[in-house]
Amino acid sequence: MPDKFDSPPLPAVLQRIAGAFRLAGWIGFWFQLVLAIVSTIIFLFAIPSAQPRTTAGSAVSNPGTGGSIFFAVCGLLVLYFSVYQAFKYTRIALRLQDPNPNLRPKKADTIQVLRFGLIVSLVGMLLTVLGAEAITGTLLGKSLAQAQGVAIYDPQFINRVIQPLDIFVVLANTHTVTAHFVGLVTSIYLINRIDRT
Repeated sequence: MPDKFDSPPLPAVLQRIAGAFRLAGWIGFWFQLVLAIVSTIIFLFAIPSAQPRTTAGSAVSNPGTGGSIFFAVCGLLVLYFSVYQAFKYTRIALRLQDPNPNLRPKKADTIQVLRFGLIVSLVGMLLTVLGAEAITGTLLGKSLAQAQGVAIYDPQFINRVIQPLDIFVVLANTHTVTAHFVGLVTSIYLINRIDRT
């Protein structure tokens, strides 16, 4: 004899949507978080080296790094908010499984959260791509300005040569773009799952 306090089972459609939110949310969360942490570590090494250095009484700075690193770091900060959005999807999954139908999020509210996640990822990707454009422009300028096949020993010209740290900045920026792409895919996937029901 069933207990009168037993809650009715969740509809199968709602179980599938909750499962999709849980799976996509956790995959998006961990993937974005790992890439964000790696990018942050790289930028923490890159930003101090972008500061002007003094050699023989004159300031030497890395040309073009100011704007490029600014946009790249802004994209990285937006990425951390996108990581929070992915975690929010896992919380929505738990709320969708609530036995009380009045406590479950409404379909319109859930779609609104997903659309906001899309906008966050798009803005972050835009900022990061602007940073990538500035970074690659700087590297192109350096590659065109350096003498081919000649070692440069003058410290005043060291920032005109492509350095390994420049490539690390490109790598960090690429990680950030990839993480924003994962956020976009996660939100689009979940919107499609909801629309199919």
